[in-house]
Amino acid sequence: MNIVVTGSLGYDYIMDFPGLFKERLMQEKIHQISLSFLVDTLTKQMGGIAGNIGYSLKLLGVEPIILSSAGNDFNLYEKHLQKNNISTKYIAKKSDVVSGTYFVMTDKEDNQIGGYYRGALPYNRELSILSIKETIDLVVISADDPIAMKKHVDECIKLHIPYMYDPAFQIGDFSKGELHKAISHAALCIGNDYEIALMEKKLEVSHTTLCSLVPILITTIGAKGSVIETGKKTYTIKPAKAK
Repeated sequence: MNIVVTGSLGYDYIMDFPGLFKERLMQEKIHQISLSFLVDTLTKQMGGIAGNIGYSLKLLGVEPIILSSAGNDFNLYEKHLQKNNISTKYIAKKSDVVSGTYFVMTDKEDNQIGGYYRGALPYNRELSILSIKETIDLVVISADDPIAMKKHVDECIKLHIPYMYDPAFQIGDFSKGELHKAISHAALCIGNDYEIALMEKKLEVSHTTLCSLVPILITTIGAKGSVIETGKKTYTIKPAKAK
């Protein structure tokens, strides 16, 4: 089974702060924030939504086809993908910019402060599902350059290719009409509980109506697992335990 995965590709720099962010905030100065934190650990990981999904699909025995752009620092990531037998055939390598980079700091209550540098991400709008020669069973349209996401939705609709829509933190970048079009033509739509609620607010619909727009709606709820709704049935899935 071949699944095309679109979305971001890059590096994550993760820092762990041993205290609590809220202890450093002064409510009377909330309009003028200037904070600095001394962290205990810093790790660099392979990240980006397309990369993470592709890696997980490979573990499940599926052949991921990553359609994304990377920068001039992609060498380390490329070796990681090749080591795991994940094709880099459709990853565009750009020499004039670094890969997308996410810097995030987490406190001991798992609150996060992060910043994302787009890097090569805007080049994704130049990529096309039409360029893929292999048979495509499903396309995953995950958080990406908004123009690229709209382009891939249109391509899937035109080519009658089923797709899973995972807009995540890009929901706010789409108009009500654009979001409705993307969800109503999808085979599956997925988001965490906050993102699903945001979709409903943006579309001005109830949860029941949202479920009626798409054959399968998946809501992830963190440590509690996920809920899969098909319109007729609801399945509660427990989270997989880390090994």
